[in-house]
Amino acid sequence: MCEIVNARWGKTAHITFLFFAFCANIIVTSMLLLGGAATVEALTGVDYRLASFLIPWGVILYTSAGGLKATFLASYLHTVIIFAVLITMITMVYIKVYSSDQIYAFLEQTVSYSDAECEAIFSNEDGETFFVKGQYACGPVSGNNGGSYLTMLSGDGLMFGIINIVGNFGTVFVDQSYWQSAIAARPSSAAKGYLLGGICWFAIPFSLATSLGLTSTALMLPISASEAGSGLVPPAVATELMGNAGAALILVMLFMAIVSTGSAESIAVSSLIAYDVYRQYFNPDATGKQILLVSRIVIVAFGLFMGCFSIVLNEIGLNLGWVYLFMGVVIGSAVIPLWNMMTWSKASGKGAVIAAWSGLILAVIGWLSGAQAQSGKISVATLGTNEVMLSGNLIAILSSGLIHYVYSKFIDPQDFDFAELDKNITLVEHDMSGLGAEQQDPVELRRAERWITRRGYILTILLIVVWPLLSIPAGVFTESYFAFWVLVAIAWGFGAAITITLLPLMESSEEILEVLSGMWNYITCRSGNAKELAKEEGEVEEEGEVVDA
Repeated sequence: MCEIVNARWGKTAHITFLFFAFCANIIVTSMLLLGGAATVEALTGVDYRLASFLIPWGVILYTSAGGLKATFLASYLHTVIIFAVLITMITMVYIKVYSSDQIYAFLEQTVSYSDAECEAIFSNEDGETFFVKGQYACGPVSGNNGGSYLTMLSGDGLMFGIINIVGNFGTVFVDQSYWQSAIAARPSSAAKGYLLGGICWFAIPFSLATSLGLTSTALMLPISASEAGSGLVPPAVATELMGNAGAALILVMLFMAIVSTGSAESIAVSSLIAYDVYRQYFNPDATGKQILLVSRIVIVAFGLFMGCFSIVLNEIGLNLGWVYLFMGVVIGSAVIPLWNMMTWSKASGKGAVIAAWSGLILAVIGWLSGAQAQSGKISVATLGTNEVMLSGNLIAILSSGLIHYVYSKFIDPQDFDFAELDKNITLVEHDMSGLGAEQQDPVELRRAERWITRRGYILTILLIVVWPLLSIPAGVFTESYFAFWVLVAIAWGFGAAITITLLPLMESSEEILEVLSGMWNYITCRSGNAKELAKEEGEVEEEGEVVDA
């Protein structure tokens, strides 16, 4: 991403968006370690400080050795395991242990309790209550239609949804790991792969929340809001349903997620340092071997740094949920300038720099002012409310977008020729393997762009606008409506698991067969692989036909 910025807009913009790229990687890795360490401590008793240092080593060891290829291979295996645990949890909740009707009844009962009844339920053996309204799932939900959990009409839900969109726009546009994965893939596969991957990924928050998330509320497990914000709902519900086996499954799922995403983030940071700092400003003639050495050093250093940084964040009272909501405040202002860089010929480099920094400054000012205005003081708790985080996120993305548009349209309009972009990007090694003539054909690339653009907009509108709007008339869900909702969640989860497991195997069946046949030939002291053997046998048959003739 930063190399493209430098190729189009130059050094100042390059340094600016390099800063936002590092912020994105640090924030995403912080969330991984904060949630991972809290879960490991809750399930095993290992101190979170020790867990924060041990977890990165699972990433460092194979990432520094295998690089991006190891990340791709590991990501597939880890994703398959994650989805296996996901469908196991869905099956346990809605098929084996409970049903949608039972969960519906439990959720209705949860919101029916009075404050006095909630205090009696959430009390210790001595009869002393630890119930705090709004911190535990008991009683009507403030801001929800009818005080129910079974509705899409939720004030806090709407605010979280907007914050979620802004923050994830930030990660998709600013996080280097997304860009390098797309660049490493074949152009014809990247567009379809990212769209299909997004559809499959949605099963994780949707199906997991519908199963484990709602079950924790239905069973009224003693999980506080801060514990939920630390990511402790899945392990608590899994342990409740399956005992130690459930805890083990969640630990496996957690480790797979952390190592998969953590390796991508480590590779992203090492790429930024090696290519956009070391090669760009210190050693322009760096060889592939030198860049690889720098990358490996950075991976180790970044892992150790993040272990320390996550401990610092935990000590000052920040958890996974708080950092997640804060993400858009920091990196949201870089989204629209980067969007314009790739799609708008008039986009100004100076305007992008001004917009990104101004958006960040305005977002932080609005965020702090919002906390002061709402609560009369600034603290971790007051800065973490939905209203305050929403103001910071919206100011970041909207102000930067407006500034960049006005500057590019009326002050410094450009007329950039996108055909010139490639000429300003230099490769370390001119390795074009996997890129045939078709993959470099401008006509095919434009066709792929149109394909993903149309379907991307359609899917976005369906998920963000149409689906919520269709759920609003339902008000508080009826038992049959909730049963349909659960059915969709189950189908989405199983469909995604099947797709994410089988499709890569089908697409790579020829290469897998070559590898397996080569291994078999090595074991049996034969040479070549299946393709070479078939070719040799074909030549032998042709020679035999000639002799017979």
